[in-house]
Amino acid sequence: MIYLYLSLAVVAGIIAVALITAWRIMVWMPGRSFRGQLPPLDEREKRVRDRLRNDLQRLSGDIGPRNVSHQYDGLLAAAEFIEQSLVDAGYETSDQAFDVDGQIVRNIAVEIQGSTRPDEVLVVGAHYDTIPNCPGANDNGSAVVANLALARSFSPSNGAAPPERTIRFVFFVNEERPYYGTESMGSLRYAQKCQADGDKIIGMICLETIGYYSNTPGSQRYPTRWLGYLYPTTGNFITVVGNIASRRFVHQVIRGLRRTAIPSQGMAAPHLLKDIFRSDHASFWRCGYPALMITDTANFRYAHYHTPEDTVDKVDFQTLARLISAIEASVMEVAGGETADSP
Repeated sequence: MIYLYLSLAVVAGIIAVALITAWRIMVWMPGRSFRGQLPPLDEREKRVRDRLRNDLQRLSGDIGPRNVSHQYDGLLAAAEFIEQSLVDAGYETSDQAFDVDGQIVRNIAVEIQGSTRPDEVLVVGAHYDTIPNCPGANDNGSAVVANLALARSFSPSNGAAPPERTIRFVFFVNEERPYYGTESMGSLRYAQKCQADGDKIIGMICLETIGYYSNTPGSQRYPTRWLGYLYPTTGNFITVVGNIASRRFVHQVIRGLRRTAIPSQGMAAPHLLKDIFRSDHASFWRCGYPALMITDTANFRYAHYHTPEDTVDKVDFQTLARLISAIEASVMEVAGGETADSP
């Protein structure tokens, strides 16, 4: 009998060590998520908030749905709006155009050359297309206008010092189905070109559906029940999601986020969790680059996901402005450098 007890104890010990190791690898994150009463926005954040609202009204309110199959004119108008916004911020844009179903689509990018390690490149990206008949204010207009705000913040024309590493702000086409995961997906085309060119991508930050937050208990759901025992069930936080191979990069990014006043959670997840693939960062994983997604968790919190009701009034611009400051801190953590004071 004593041998049975010893065997059970050994098995229990092995299981305990395995669970602790899995928690340490996948769930543990450096720093501490912000808790308590949020401070008021400072004057710069207020300017950013107002600019975010104006940009999203233009993109999702005026232009509206934008995709190849049903609203191609909207897709073209969105690309023109993004390009002009970047030019106005002092950038020279480049694009990667390709044919999809007889229509020309394009990724749009700008680059800030690094001062000391220019060959090392950080990509910050967001897709600007929507599903048919959806204005896409949160998915993914919130991320597009956030990426524009970040590009302005780091623009040398606005007084920002050059980062140590090169930063590229990229706006991808064709993330939504039926193009997701196919050779017509904009981010996959872009990542494949980076790979072919031998670019040293040190990490890719994908901004995906980042504009909705709730302080209602039970407002946050998860793809599997056990995650609800590890993470909050009130949807007032931003999430950083990477794969295990990108764990170090996930830690860098969340370390930056946690220096600011916004609640944040993170995970370096195994590929068995299929929901971790659901945006443009997965294209960079396919090409062997570290990548992650920053998200409000989309349909696990947001009731208007992929519906005609995904409109500008659903977006929390107050929190989105805070998030810009947080992502700036993460970009500086990875690339080094300082932002400008301009919104």
